[in-house]
Amino acid sequence: MGRILIVAITVALSQACLAGDIDRSAVDFTLAKDIKWVRNAAGTNESAVLYGDPAKPGPYVMQLRWLPGNMSRPHFHPNDRFFTVISGTWWVGTGEKFDPDSTVPVTAGSYVVHYAQKIHYDGAKGEECVIQVWGMGPATAIPAEKK
Repeated sequence: MGRILIVAITVALSQACLAGDIDRSAVDFTLAKDIKWVRNAAGTNESAVLYGDPAKPGPYVMQLRWLPGNMSRPHFHPNDRFFTVISGTWWVGTGEKFDPDSTVPVTAGSYVVHYAQKIHYDGAKGEECVIQVWGMGPATAIPAEKK
């Protein structure tokens, strides 16, 4: 029993010695457990801003967690936006008429572009979906649905 404890302590100390300090002004990071998620007022998704401020001019990076069964309505953005699907399936559609049945599934690892001024809608269907978006702010959405 004593030998096992000594080995365990030795392994733990050697791993701690291997984990060095880095210059955070050269390389910065946020561990997944430390990402701060905020639910939107409508309760349809949560967001976490990783870099910049999407409400202001300039570059930004954020993650969106779409909750199951929630989709945006047709809208467009003034600037191009670039996405990577991190987990789940993100459903995307185009056009002024909201038609969730016509959306296309985009799976984890996929890349998507929303071109400026082009009408689209998107979201999650049966499962949660996490996407990462980057672009130039301000990241406004202009409603464009025809009923």
